[in-house]
Amino acid sequence: MPPSPSLKLQDQLCYAVYSAALAINRAYKPALDDLGLTYPQYLAMLVLWERDGLAVKEIADRLMLESSTLTPLLKRLEAAGLVVRRRSAEDERQVLVELTDAGRALQERAACVPTTMLAGSGLKVDDLRRLNREIRALRDSLAAHTEVA
Repeated sequence: MPPSPSLKLQDQLCYAVYSAALAINRAYKPALDDLGLTYPQYLAMLVLWERDGLAVKEIADRLMLESSTLTPLLKRLEAAGLVVRRRSAEDERQVLVELTDAGRALQERAACVPTTMLAGSGLKVDDLRRLNREIRALRDSLAAHTEVA
């Protein structure tokens, strides 16, 4: 007996999102290799390029990661000379992350990444923006649902 449509792999939203994430990571890899960044490091740098000097917890919240997961990634960025970590003068429990000159300079080199990814997607800008909004809405809805449960 064939599986019901609801149990077919191709019908699973989770698999569509998962496999799309894998494809996205593969598509980003060559551009990020040129920058000397992994995909998670790129995401952390995006957060810092938007607002420098954030606490580790703030970066972790933006990336939806645990601080303990983010810390090793930030240590590698620090070893690469892209960020510095220091204790907050106001609250020594907080570790602040600031871009170095090299980290700020990398932003200019990374400016081509979104354009490269757009070209590789084969989609129009408006279609990608709509898709991005829909995926964020799905994420937020699922997060709200799981927080209540």
